[in-house]
Amino acid sequence: MPKLEVVAETVGPWRRLRASAEAATREEPQLASQMNSVILSHDGMAGALSYQVARKLGDDELGAMSVREICLSAYAADPAIVEAAEADLQAVAERDPAIRSLLQPFLYFKGFQALQGWRIAHWLWEQGRETLAFHFQSRISELFQLDIHPGARMGKGLFLDHGTGIVIGETAVVDDEVSMLHGVTLGGTGAERGDRHPKIGRGVLLGAGAKVLGNIVIGDYAKVASGSVVLKAVPSGCTVAGVPARLVNCPTNAEPARTMDHTLADVVYDFVI
Repeated sequence: MPKLEVVAETVGPWRRLRASAEAATREEPQLASQMNSVILSHDGMAGALSYQVARKLGDDELGAMSVREICLSAYAADPAIVEAAEADLQAVAERDPAIRSLLQPFLYFKGFQALQGWRIAHWLWEQGRETLAFHFQSRISELFQLDIHPGARMGKGLFLDHGTGIVIGETAVVDDEVSMLHGVTLGGTGAERGDRHPKIGRGVLLGAGAKVLGNIVIGDYAKVASGSVVLKAVPSGCTVAGVPARLVNCPTNAEPARTMDHTLADVVYDFVI
């Protein structure tokens, strides 16, 4: 099967996305209409992104045209939303060896698409339009099997690999350059009120099925192993694993979220964090 054209990483995400769509049109003429309507007919990332979010999240109650108008209003009011989306695309390109071009996350990957829908929901939440924000949250959950509260705060350059089963609570904070795999929960313990969800530092790697519960801090560039249950703060640059989670390495890989390095130390430190 012919490969799609490879576009230099130095070219911006929008130009790379367009080039990939043009190559896909040549390779698979049956997809030409889709490539044109979603990507090639637009002048920039904002137009294409709004179209893609709208065609996914539009339904009988809130049609695609209305969703697109909301998206364009959000992008006009806060251009940083589109900048964050471009950083998210770049993160997928850097960290996911499965992709062939930016087309795959932009058109097909649940994690990326759910994240872009959430960015609109969060903008609505910040505008005090909570009911509409919850509508977006509900649609995202129904379509992509991710449940991210619109009140959560999340940075840019995020990689939600696979995405299925990710749950992020209302007062959670996720800093820039974080990677998380399917089944991650950033939740409360069920007893608190108010600020009750985790604070995830920059460049953290959260393995598949990791559960981080309560208003605790996971320090910058820390790593949480798959299947772990974390109930206490994790120091920056450290690795934790197990149920309950224990420190297994300090310091760990310098940038675990970028390298997607899930390895653990050979020596386990015998204390619970």
